[in-house]
Amino acid sequence: MRFPVSRTVGGKVIGFFRELGVFSMLLGQVIRHPAGVFRNRRLTTEQMVRIGVESLPLITVMSVFTGAVSAWQASYQFQGILPGATTTDFLGAAVSAALLIELCPVLTGIVISGRTGASIAAELGSMRVTEQIDALETLAIDPVRFLAVPRFTAGWFMMPILVVYSYWIAHFGAFIVAFLMLDVSGPKFFNSVQEHFHLQNVIGGLVKAAVFGGGTALIGCGVGFAADGGAEGVGKATIRAFVLSAAFILIADFVLATILF
Repeated sequence: MRFPVSRTVGGKVIGFFRELGVFSMLLGQVIRHPAGVFRNRRLTTEQMVRIGVESLPLITVMSVFTGAVSAWQASYQFQGILPGATTTDFLGAAVSAALLIELCPVLTGIVISGRTGASIAAELGSMRVTEQIDALETLAIDPVRFLAVPRFTAGWFMMPILVVYSYWIAHFGAFIVAFLMLDVSGPKFFNSVQEHFHLQNVIGGLVKAAVFGGGTALIGCGVGFAADGGAEGVGKATIRAFVLSAAFILIADFVLATILF
């Protein structure tokens, strides 16, 4: 009874490192084709529009309510910790630090992994099961250069831009809640943000965003390339891409936080 269990656990561990090796090899192949970005400028631009511009409505909704709930929860946490007269003095600083370092990069990454990472896996998975990728190889076109490089470049480049946009919208949502529901004036809120602002927080958040964007696109490409089994396989690849991307974002967030901060 114990042997099958141990064999299953061992198989999962071996499978994890095998997949890690596959994604690492794919990353190496992508890095070896820097010229693919310029040779496939149109494809790269199309992917930037899909990942960046088309994600703006969803990022807007997410950012507004992220800032709003952050302001409300920060005010609640301050109660009983700081005297009532000074609670509002630090509200903007506390909310801003949380948004810059953690909330905006991570939540934007999760949203993009669900919207874009899964989409990349579905698209490339469909191309794999319908033998379109095999056709590219027959025509001596490298699938990594033609398909993976534009998507990886777009994810790596557009994610920080989306996070910067999320910063502005989330701060606006936080201010609306602070002004309308917590009776905090605009000058007091934004003066607090300015007094306790650290450039390192912004840089750290953008570094996280670049890693999340590139990793999400890379995982979507890797899972899509490995898809098989027809329509059912494509569906499984889509789900798997989102699960792996979300797990990668959370793990990478911890690793980067220990390094950057």
